Amino acid sequence: MNQLPRNISSLEVAEMVGRRHDQVLRDIRTIVNHLTEGNDHKSVVVEKYFLQSDYKDKKGEFRECVLLTKKGCELYSTRMTGEKGTQFAVQYIERFNEMEQHIQHQLPSDPVELALQTSLKNYQEIKMIKGDVEYLKDHMRIDGAQEFALNAQGKAKVLEVLGGYDSAAYNAVARKAFAELWRDFKRHFQLPRYSELPKTKFDDAVYFISKWRPSTSLEIEIESYNKQQLQLVK
Repeated sequence: MNQLPRNISSLEVAEMVGRRHDQVLRDIRTIVNHLTEGNDHKSVVVEKYFLQSDYKDKKGEFRECVLLTKKGCELYSTRMTGEKGTQFAVQYIERFNEMEQHIQHQLPSDPVELALQTSLKNYQEIKMIKGDVEYLKDHMRIDGAQEFALNAQGKAKVLEVLGGYDSAAYNAVARKAFAELWRDFKRHFQLPRYSELPKTKFDDAVYFISKWRPSTSLEIEIESYNKQQLQLVK
């Protein structure tokens, strides 16, 4: 079944009020700026009135347009006074009434069919929400406490490899060892920064650090510095 849209395009509004489409878009941008000024929930507020969209022009190219909800039309009408404002109000009210009547006529009269359609719609919405939750779980980054834990574990691992704070290797190549650890870490998990690690990979990250060893050349360098220190002590 084809349904009429639940919103009115800015192209239709331009026809209704006898203005160019670019002028209507400019009016809407001004209203949006007023709506969002000093508001912490900008997108939520704007979506009650206006929705970004596009359309194909005569050349088949996509152009910007805006969909106005019923509240959006009411808000836009406040910019107009006199006869034009009245005419626009009448037209958008009739347009939304037409949509509502069309939707009402499409609703099944059989209560069982209506219940089934409602259940199917609810199931689809729940499925979409579950999909969004799974996506967030897979892409959510580690929090501050987890980042701190990885940082602390990384320091402890490098200290262990170097032989502690008092070792000659620590004084000579600590910076190189830390750089190598986090370089290997980022390469293994394919990250630009270790702080961007997904939460789902945290346990894997802990295991990786526990198993990390410096490269052969660095390990030989560490041994060399620490042997020299032992010889000096003796």
